[in-house]
Amino acid sequence: MDAMKTKPARSILGMQGNLTSPAFTLVELLVVVAIIGILSSLLLSSLAQAKARGKTISCLNNEKQLILACLLYTHDSEDALPYNMGDDQTLRLVQQGQYLNWVNNVMSWDTDPNNTNTTLLMTGGLGPYLSGTPQVYRCPSDNVLSDLQRAAGWRSRDRSYSMNAMVGDAGDFSTNGANVNNPFYKQFFHLTQIPDPTQIFVFVEEHPDSIDDGYFLNRAETYEWRDLPGSYHNGGANLAFADGHIEYHQWNDGSTKAPSVPYTLNLPFHVKPTGVADYHWLMDRTSLKGPAILHSYP
Repeated sequence: MDAMKTKPARSILGMQGNLTSPAFTLVELLVVVAIIGILSSLLLSSLAQAKARGKTISCLNNEKQLILACLLYTHDSEDALPYNMGDDQTLRLVQQGQYLNWVNNVMSWDTDPNNTNTTLLMTGGLGPYLSGTPQVYRCPSDNVLSDLQRAAGWRSRDRSYSMNAMVGDAGDFSTNGANVNNPFYKQFFHLTQIPDPTQIFVFVEEHPDSIDDGYFLNRAETYEWRDLPGSYHNGGANLAFADGHIEYHQWNDGSTKAPSVPYTLNLPFHVKPTGVADYHWLMDRTSLKGPAILHSYP
């Protein structure tokens, strides 16, 4: 009886002893790790692209709000486009308590409150037409700050967009009916003066090292960048046109899509031969040739 009881036990133990557990070899483990790494990089790349795409769409929506506000302003002002003045006149009027410009801040790389004071965005100009939302003035991809501003704890400046200098009342620059900076081109004071609103831009993203006032100026046929467009979105910028549509345009030349870094641009600078197409594209959508005025360049 004892032998009969113990024999099955030895048989079972023998079976267990012969069982083997499969294991990864080092090569197989490395292959698995490599596959996981590739999948992770693809996933992170997709997420980064989706995030960038989301910021581009948000920026497009911001400019849509700006151009709609501009068109509402024009409707309420008997077809007159907003004031679009340079930095000196804008600051002078603000000191007098007059908020006439489409936007009333002048930006820099120091800690001047003009960079973050939302009152200067929302008071006067287009502010009343934007439902108290100063966020629409800044592209979500624009978090560029100087070292001084970062040390002060800032997270961003307030504005990424500027207005075409040839659109609106340019104040002192256009007292004689044309813009002294572009005397052979038309200054559009009224919306109905623009013969094809689909071809004239009103708002554009501006390079952070170029943006100061809201007056985006380049002198036609000089082949130099005085103000440089932004390139936050895959080397391109969003623009809002006088008919209300928004358009994305990608720049071709590296000098046009300069890195978004403080103190890197030496403006004005001559357009490189490889960047002429970018310059022509933008200037063709800035204004049209018109009557000259007897006024020299300042």
